[in-house]
Amino acid sequence: MKMRQAKPLLLIEDDDVDAMTVRRALKDLRAPHTLVHAANGEEALEYLRNEVNKKPGIILLDLNMPRMNGIEFLKVVKADERLRRIPVVVLTTSRNEKDILDSFRFYAAGYVVKPAGYKEFIDVVKTINEYWALSELPS
Repeated sequence: MKMRQAKPLLLIEDDDVDAMTVRRALKDLRAPHTLVHAANGEEALEYLRNEVNKKPGIILLDLNMPRMNGIEFLKVVKADERLRRIPVVVLTTSRNEKDILDSFRFYAAGYVVKPAGYKEFIDVVKTINEYWALSELPS
């Protein structure tokens, strides 16, 4: 668990309110992660491919974004030998069966629908955080 605490959490989210909600939930939970925020898949890939940046321990990915959506991002990142082992959890408003199937077809580690209320949202972030704190991940 100590090793993952040093790794940032990458949030790929175009909605500023949702990004602030995740940031606030992590702060309220006293999660040890540094949060890195990218507004779309292209920004996230730029961050991930820059060797100066620390690779995240986990990626939280919204699906509905401009320029490069979440499914397009998954296709690219999971085809990249250097990035494919980073777990990606889809965190989205979509309950669309095709989105769920496509996410897992492109190796998402999980698929979570964003709840409307903050208390439920913080519960979701807490569960994701606790699960990945317990999971053994490749270095």
